[in-house]
Amino acid sequence: MTVRLHVWRVRPAAVPRALWGMAVDRRPLRRDATFVKLLGTGRGGEFGAGKADLTRWAAIIVGDAAVTPPMRGVTARCVITLAPVASRGTWAGQAPFVPDRALQKDGMIAVLTRARLKARKAPAFWKAIDPVSRALPDAEGMICAFGIGEAPVGFQGTVSLWRSAADVVRFAYRQPEHAAVVDRTAREGWYAEELFARFRVLDVTGDREVIGWRDSP
Repeated sequence: MTVRLHVWRVRPAAVPRALWGMAVDRRPLRRDATFVKLLGTGRGGEFGAGKADLTRWAAIIVGDAAVTPPMRGVTARCVITLAPVASRGTWAGQAPFVPDRALQKDGMIAVLTRARLKARKAPAFWKAIDPVSRALPDAEGMICAFGIGEAPVGFQGTVSLWRSAADVVRFAYRQPEHAAVVDRTAREGWYAEELFARFRVLDVTGDREVIGWRDSP
């Protein structure tokens, strides 16, 4: 399975064209790929309501490596090639990532989370994840992280790259703010649908500054 995350930046003057592309470019891509999502992103490493960056966009494409999203007004781009090692949940009723259980899990790891929020639960969710957003930049082993979304509110997610699987586990279960959100998620049922996937990072090409890459000690 070939999974690629495309992230690109556009000129401010090209933002209307980029918005139009999000609406009209999906259908042609779906003819040649098994799963496609065109996404907005958060500012810098931020995620949450009201933090959209209209000059940075993303696409997740599962299928032929030759399938790439149209990038209208692009100034810089980065492509991350991924191999799924674990995935649970669904995205728009599909389970798009088929894990390879035999894949070696050492090395750089990417984590993708995605959720469709229950409308009445959304305010509590946004309040709960704000401490996590503030703590993430200082997490040990974190290389980059940013929010993704299919809509301004309600369809939200995150992408993060980590030095190793051990760093992911340390943040997910031992960092107090994140551990508290994990516990509340099970108790409060914030999501109408959710997906959590972990990938081995096979390759990163292009301008890493687009994804907020930082050197990880």
